[in-house]
Amino acid sequence: MTRIPVSGPWITSKEIAYVTDAVTNAWFESHAMYHERFERAFAEYLGVKHAVTLPSCTSGIHLALAALGIGPGDEVVVPDATWIASAAPIHYVGATPVFADIDRDSWCLSAESFEQVITPRTKAVIPVDLYGNMPDLVAIRRIAQARGIAVIEDAAEAHGSELGGRKAGSLGDVGVFSFHGSKTLTTGEGGMLVTDRTDLFERVSCLRDHGRSPGDRFFFNREVAFKYKMSSMQAALGLAQLERIDEIVERKRQIFAWYRARLGEIGDLTLNSEAPGTKNSYWMVTLVVNPQRKLPKRAFMEALSERGIDSRPFFHPLSSIPAYADTPGAKAAAARNTVSYAITPWGINVPSGLNLDEALVDRVCKAVVEILDAHRS
Repeated sequence: MTRIPVSGPWITSKEIAYVTDAVTNAWFESHAMYHERFERAFAEYLGVKHAVTLPSCTSGIHLALAALGIGPGDEVVVPDATWIASAAPIHYVGATPVFADIDRDSWCLSAESFEQVITPRTKAVIPVDLYGNMPDLVAIRRIAQARGIAVIEDAAEAHGSELGGRKAGSLGDVGVFSFHGSKTLTTGEGGMLVTDRTDLFERVSCLRDHGRSPGDRFFFNREVAFKYKMSSMQAALGLAQLERIDEIVERKRQIFAWYRARLGEIGDLTLNSEAPGTKNSYWMVTLVVNPQRKLPKRAFMEALSERGIDSRPFFHPLSSIPAYADTPGAKAAAARNTVSYAITPWGINVPSGLNLDEALVDRVCKAVVEILDAHRS
């Protein structure tokens, strides 16, 4: 039986043609032709002024923090339940991450918890559009703006998601995206930083190129900075993917609809939510099992694997993993963030790749039902 992967892209002849053209022609004076097209098109799609291609979303968060002047002595709030890439760049600049709880329905940063952990040292917040869903960014921005706190929207997983008619990534001072091979829009590896703030755009443009002013041809570096650039082949692939984003997001939503039709009415099983006024692009289809079923995520994943189905665990609380468990504030976060600790042990991501068809989804769902039936409380 063919094994079903947990994720994967949708590549067509358009992507192949654009990358071939970049390999052939994007050199010398034309070296930036695809970068510029990709950045312009991405900014236009989001409705923002500026977009900067990068090698990863992690580098985007790093550059955003550095451009905002955040450093030692400062605190940055992140949701406890997210991938470490949302928090690691806080250490790069010498600041301290503060882990806040998530919302029970969206699984994204709780505005209430964010407000509760603010101190005079809080300089930024990084709400994460987890698995394609949207946090209450209206409330988060209101709280942040009242206290002079910058908002860095981590939209790594949310290409095409929306809140109140605005695209994910466009709702903060800065937005950052990932184009990792597993993401809805991919360049294999890669990222993008977007902003409406020209001051931040200009600062990022300098910091990403070893401290050179944009357009500098004399290698006259203004400061020691970073090397964060994307290749022309990646930019070409990203542009082709972006030109197909509507059909790609619609495919993602169709895949989720197939799952919802088969699993949405099963008791003791919760799927991704979509609140009124939001559009979830469902990067990952996620299942959270009622703890009374006594089916923790590792056991669930092993049972699926035995049936030829790959899956991923719901992200662990950052305050619980070895990288952070012994850091200051981790124990307090673990005691405070009750929703993160209640949900994450029981959640998995099932196959969500763009290669799926309805028959494969049906096979996954039948396996899920079989496993749940074997773990009745």
